Amino acid sequence: MTKILLLSDTHSYMDDDVLKYVKQADEVWHAGDIGDLKVTDAIKALKPLKAVYGNIDDEKARMEFPLDNRFMCEDVDVWITHIGGYPNKYNVRVREMIKENPPRIFISGHSHILKVMPDKKLNLIHMNPGAIGKHGFHQVRTMLRFTIDGKKIENLEVIEFKK
Repeated sequence: MTKILLLSDTHSYMDDDVLKYVKQADEVWHAGDIGDLKVTDAIKALKPLKAVYGNIDDEKARMEFPLDNRFMCEDVDVWITHIGGYPNKYNVRVREMIKENPPRIFISGHSHILKVMPDKKLNLIHMNPGAIGKHGFHQVRTMLRFTIDGKKIENLEVIEFKK
């Protein structure tokens, strides 16, 4: 079983409250708009990190992290990208690739809106953890925590903080 902490849109912000949850995870996944690489350095000092760069990220972040990160976690195919859309509204850049070879979990950030929803046509779960940083219109900072056990995706929790 792998305990995952999923976050996005840190916009250079990291604090001890978030790092407390990082320490409890087996892996941390970041769906872009990192901002300052001190954020990902702080995470990597504690736990393995899988991340992508977002539209606000500079060349340093783009050198370290890919635009798309597709990998297996146990027996679950995962695809993370920053601007990916959601079921029936996928971004034009990824739409055909998702239809041709859908992952089990499709993760995006960017919107600052927490969203977890199934795509019944493609048999995948879309996740957007919202924004954990303080920059943006969101009123509540959010991230997700869940487990992967073989093929099972379980124990999904929303973690919220005041902005």
